[in-house]
Amino acid sequence: MTGDEDERVSIPNGGEDERVSIPDGGEDAPDERGPGTDGDAPSDRDGGPASDGDGSAEREEPLLELPEDLRRELKDPMGPIETDAEVLLRDVSGPLYAVGDVVTYHFLRAGREPDVALVDGITKREAVDEAVRRAVTAGEVRDATNPPATITADLARALRRAIDADEPVTLFVDGEEDLAVLPAIAAAPDGASVVYGQPDEGMVHVRVDGEVRASVRDLLERFEGDSDRLFSLLDR
Repeated sequence: MTGDEDERVSIPNGGEDERVSIPDGGEDAPDERGPGTDGDAPSDRDGGPASDGDGSAEREEPLLELPEDLRRELKDPMGPIETDAEVLLRDVSGPLYAVGDVVTYHFLRAGREPDVALVDGITKREAVDEAVRRAVTAGEVRDATNPPATITADLARALRRAIDADEPVTLFVDGEEDLAVLPAIAAAPDGASVVYGQPDEGMVHVRVDGEVRASVRDLLERFEGDSDRLFSLLDR
């Protein structure tokens, strides 16, 4: 990728390959060789989602699955759109939660480490390049499992712990992090900013308050599965 091409990030769309262009500041992007190419895959450094003693099958079992009739609705942005991370950061006054490798990378380049970042090492259905992978996994990294078009108990527990952590945490998702924006908003405190990508437009900035949180929880209740169980994990 040359310096005059755009980097791309995902929108939470349940696994469809929709991407959004975000200017990369004119710097050349490295070759795309994603996580694990040098054998140092991200690890859960404090015991992570498995530390509560639950079996792996329960942790990884989807609590919610995205129904077909909601896929189009989720393509609509949930907040204002910005293409410049530095400009967006001027409107961030509380905790910052970033969903997506390249969204996270742009915040880091702008000098702001997200309080919680959710990444999966993938962009455009290919591994992110080495520079992006190293940048977004340079801090504390914890693992979570979340297959495409689902929200698992493992992701919900890991997200709750990351939000409660005293220091910034990156959740490296085995599967897909696209839908994680919804439980992130549902669990975020008032005043938090949740940011994700919108196809061909920029970064969506969701400022969380009671009304926004209630709207997202109503949306999650329309998924197939056990939304009450999800909320019980996010509200701990």
